[in-house]
Amino acid sequence: MATISKTQSNTYKVLIRKNGFPAQIKTFKTKTEAQKWARLIESEIDRGVFIDRTEADKTTVGELIDRYIQEVTPLKRSARNDKQRMLFLKRHFGHFIVSQLQSKHIASYRDKRLAEGKQGATVVKEIGSMSHLLDIAIKDWSIPLTSNVATLVRKPRQSKGRDRRLVDDEEQILIQAAKNSKSPLLPSIIIIALETGMRLGELLSLEWQNIDLKKQTALLPITKNGESRTVPLSRRAVDTLHSIPRIPRKLNNQRVFWTWAKSDCFQHTWRRMLSQTEIKNLRFHDLRHEACSRFFEKGFNIMETAHISGHKTLQQLKRYTHLKAEDIVVKLNACSRS
Repeated sequence: MATISKTQSNTYKVLIRKNGFPAQIKTFKTKTEAQKWARLIESEIDRGVFIDRTEADKTTVGELIDRYIQEVTPLKRSARNDKQRMLFLKRHFGHFIVSQLQSKHIASYRDKRLAEGKQGATVVKEIGSMSHLLDIAIKDWSIPLTSNVATLVRKPRQSKGRDRRLVDDEEQILIQAAKNSKSPLLPSIIIIALETGMRLGELLSLEWQNIDLKKQTALLPITKNGESRTVPLSRRAVDTLHSIPRIPRKLNNQRVFWTWAKSDCFQHTWRRMLSQTEIKNLRFHDLRHEACSRFFEKGFNIMETAHISGHKTLQQLKRYTHLKAEDIVVKLNACSRS
């Protein structure tokens, strides 16, 4: 059934023919490799488990990535970051034939990135992107791979999540610095972040038409996880929104915080403001962390806090929530007295 012939370039070509199956042709450097492959394919055909690997043997990872960027990436909210990550992966894996990509290749890439000083979380995202690429290739594009080799790779340990909270009078210092800045909406966006736990992207996309000040709610039609969410607004949040003038520079701009077109623009404003204070190691995202912690300290349960913040699992919520031990002691003492 298998025919092995030597070529003019001193390689060995295997040709396997059997009724009801597509012809299988592959070239090897040695006769031993050719014979081993021939026995494998013949055995799979006889056992009824044969998979035609022709397409996987001629398609490169780079070609899969190009198709992924064209068909899958545009559907993601973080399309820009996803495209950059996939193009980076293409530089490292693009030359591989899909069927020849092994878990050891991805593991070697993991170790290299960690040796370069990259955070574990960054490398986990990159391996996750490679895994999703191979999943799509297998399930949606019918690329004949026996397994997703990226799922076999051990993920690096991720650093402990940030536990930065506002201490002492940092909130007052922060808001005063915002008032002293050249950005009139900066104090308001800080207060709304602390009162709602919204992400920066959610705040920048917040529109007046989705805010009901009477009901004290704000609708977020699209969030990071792809679902809509209605956020309850505290009295302080409502008062802050009332104080914002609805006179955008462009009349067709409904965004509440219209002065920043993108997150990058806001981050520049944030860093410039912090440089005028003595506050150290504070990111805007830490305000979400602070807000979630305050929700628990106010007595909200897990479901209530998750409803406000939009976290889908307790594990996700725990990353942002660090309760103060002294506050828990107060509750313990109150329970003891009762």
